Amino acid sequence: MLKIIAFILTIAGGLNWLAIGMLQYDFVAGIFGTQANLFSRIIYTLIGVSAVYLTCVMIANKGRLTATAKNHKKAEQE
Repeated sequence: MLKIIAFILTIAGGLNWLAIGMLQYDFVAGIFGTQANLFSRIIYTLIGVSAVYLTCVMIANKGRLTATAKNHKKAEQE
């Protein structure tokens, strides 16, 4: 579940950077007021941490990212 949340946050961060680059509009800052707002900074931090987490998971899994648990197949067999 953590991988899915991190993936969604990372995609949202990427889309925000796309909007900054193409439209010169920061959606996170637009929602919370400014980039310096505490809530904006929390969102930026969560997005950054999720990107680092996904990078570590992909390095550990040799480039694979799976969203299912390892013992998911065992639960289906029972």
